[in-house]
Amino acid sequence: MTTYRIILISMIVLAFVVFIALFHFKAGYGYLSNSKWGPKINNRLGWVLMESPVFLLMLYMFLHSPRSAFSNENIVFYAMSAPFFIHYFQRSFIFPLLIKGNSKMPVAIILMGVVFNTVNAYMQGEWLYYLSPAGRYTNEWLSDPRFIIGMLIFIAGFYINLQSDYIIRHLRKPGDTKHYIPKGGMFKYVCSANYFGELTEWIGFAILTWSVPGAVFALWTFANLAPRAKSLDERYAQEFGSEYTDLKRKYILPNIW
Repeated sequence: MTTYRIILISMIVLAFVVFIALFHFKAGYGYLSNSKWGPKINNRLGWVLMESPVFLLMLYMFLHSPRSAFSNENIVFYAMSAPFFIHYFQRSFIFPLLIKGNSKMPVAIILMGVVFNTVNAYMQGEWLYYLSPAGRYTNEWLSDPRFIIGMLIFIAGFYINLQSDYIIRHLRKPGDTKHYIPKGGMFKYVCSANYFGELTEWIGFAILTWSVPGAVFALWTFANLAPRAKSLDERYAQEFGSEYTDLKRKYILPNIW
């Protein structure tokens, strides 16, 4: 069994472990911030340090792969890589600049994020640029229904994610420190519309690449974000009572869970 396959299987197993564990150990950042996770640093810097490794490693693998050489014959690899690079460029270098306030993020959370992001970049990049069978991804793949549907799903998820982040950022006026219930967009249906958007993105990516590593990434996204969405829902219910519970929102999957 190759090292790559061992990593894939290990990540699948770990996704289930993390999913169960996060129902008992809440990641203490953002609205769920607490002091149990140890030292913290500036939230903006934390996001850059946590998200940029996946962008930089994926970019390195892309640039050093003969499959993604600068040629019209390999345009499919540009198209398949675009969603990944667009998301992580925004998350690494734009999103942190938009954060308001002076909140902080635990260093432990950042380090765990760096580890996962590095492994994930390797999983996706190694498959797309080095291991996928020759002839699997040709330029004809761009007209395949799986690519088209997956790309449309990714775009929808990316939009939902950006819209939801915008709503959250504008809940408070300058100088206000109170908490508010997010409303509008997909928040009409779920507690964590931004998480729903991100999950939708990576489901789309899994479909447009039609790959096991893409599916593993989508699985990990759900395993990581679903328990947190439930914890956020409980926190909102605790703080706002019937004002929130009467909205009857699901956690992360509209009309499902």
